Amino acid sequence: MLRPCRLLMMTVLLCLTLFHSVTGAEPLIVAHRGLLKVAPENTLANFRSCLELRLGFEFDVQRTRDGHLICLHDTTVDRTTDGTGKVADLTLAEIKKLDAGSWFDSQFKGERVPTIDEVLELVSRYRQHEILVAVDFKNAKVEQDVVRLAEKHGVLSKLIFIGRTIQESEVRDNLKAASPKAETAAVANNAGEFKDALGAGNADWVYLRYLAPASEIQQVHQAGKRTFIAGPTVSGDLPANWRRITAAGVDAILTDYPLQLRLALKQQQ
Repeated sequence: MLRPCRLLMMTVLLCLTLFHSVTGAEPLIVAHRGLLKVAPENTLANFRSCLELRLGFEFDVQRTRDGHLICLHDTTVDRTTDGTGKVADLTLAEIKKLDAGSWFDSQFKGERVPTIDEVLELVSRYRQHEILVAVDFKNAKVEQDVVRLAEKHGVLSKLIFIGRTIQESEVRDNLKAASPKAETAAVANNAGEFKDALGAGNADWVYLRYLAPASEIQQVHQAGKRTFIAGPTVSGDLPANWRRITAAGVDAILTDYPLQLRLALKQQQ
């Protein structure tokens, strides 16, 4: 079995050989919590690898007991660090002492849980790349703080806000109040919800959780909006579904298999 670091180097080399063929091609690829299969999720090591490969990524936002915003998916630190406890009960200093890499592989020992400020600063170093970064809100009342950090680092235009945003109009309103340039999404879980998602005045994207036909995606584009697809139809290694939704004209795909998706797009071209 390949060691993770060796596997990561191989995937880097593979993607660099594909890069010139797919740069600028639609849809944009968004890696769910980063390169889940080759590096510990929601870490700077992971996100840096995505950015080097011109891949976007999705990350999660939570608030610590002392009010700091950190990047972690679960409500506790138990699964992805060597610590225990709820994020909401721990201070930033306590969380920063935890090892967020060894659970994945010993070669990532010492990797820390990043702050949102650190994640967005990293994105700012690659702002010249055509990428999309999805921000998943896990807590309430964090949206305006995240917008301010994105503006501080000059990367607001690279972000799409999802998570609570896609279902809660109030969250979209809060984002727009923080900056009209904040890109928000409204969800359509199925064709029956498409009309409402498209008509959401405070949403710039329609967040699809089904394989929408080209006619619906054309309606989104005619409305001056874009389409983002996530969920079980595209999150797995599903090249037939990727090809179908790409042919329909979708603008961005969130998946657990971003490298395989990139290869599928090259083969389709």
